[in-house]
Amino acid sequence: MTQRTYRGCYTAIVTPFDRHGQFDETTMRDLVEWQITSGIDGLVVCGTTGESVTLDTNETERVMRTVIEQANGRVPVICGAGTNNTSDAIERTIVAESLGADGILSVAPYYNKPTQAGFIAHFEAIANAVSLPIILYNVPGRTGSNMKAETTLELARIPHIVAVKEASGNLEQVMQIIRDRPENFSVLSGDDALALPMIGAGADGVISVLSNEVPAQFTSLVHAALEGDFTTARDLQNRFLNLMQLNFIESNPIPAKTALALMGRVEEVFRLPLVPMETTTRNRLQNELEALGLLQQENVIIG
Repeated sequence: MTQRTYRGCYTAIVTPFDRHGQFDETTMRDLVEWQITSGIDGLVVCGTTGESVTLDTNETERVMRTVIEQANGRVPVICGAGTNNTSDAIERTIVAESLGADGILSVAPYYNKPTQAGFIAHFEAIANAVSLPIILYNVPGRTGSNMKAETTLELARIPHIVAVKEASGNLEQVMQIIRDRPENFSVLSGDDALALPMIGAGADGVISVLSNEVPAQFTSLVHAALEGDFTTARDLQNRFLNLMQLNFIESNPIPAKTALALMGRVEEVFRLPLVPMETTTRNRLQNELEALGLLQQENVIIG
């Protein structure tokens, strides 16, 4: 079997803020340590789940540097460096490379709604500026336009564009990419609930929100599926399906960060325009965490 660059379960890690709304470096280091000791395969920093769009340039560099330093080569650290302005995306990618990132997650341009030719030109320009492995990120629910399978496959021929995080929810599109991709090109699910069926179709893993809360358990699910143990994988899928769904009952990362706060691992602080969960949905999330036994473990208590 061809060894691909990315395989397994990668946590799209939250960015913790203190009660004054500032980046909490100590808590971030604690989260990274917990993730690594739980067996996660890698970390994705400054993505959507990390509230990247509300971090200024200095904060973004500090968050990246903190995670890279704490990981210390034990797992790959992939830095979110995409934006809808190609020149800005190139600049952010160069900065991430200079900080020691192991790879880049580059989101499809949002709001502009480029054509398929525009997607290709955008990512070619980024790839020509750096030598790091690049993961494309297709998430039409947030960007407003879908990067078609044919476009992804054309970009996959560029040597260090090595993977795609597919969050289109279109399994037919995903299967076309899996069928026609180069041998060394990874396909990762961008939806936790679809990780199992996508791996069943030949995908290589997931970039996950759920693994913020249950890194060991979701990594076990992904590894079981990759090893062909679908009985174990299905059992874990059924156990955590409600939590997967609740993680998106309000805009990501509000529920995941709230869950971590309820578990005692972060402050329940967001950057506007994100706000705390509504009472009814927060109660549903808390009840599910309690049912799973996640509120009864010995957790780090913040501040």
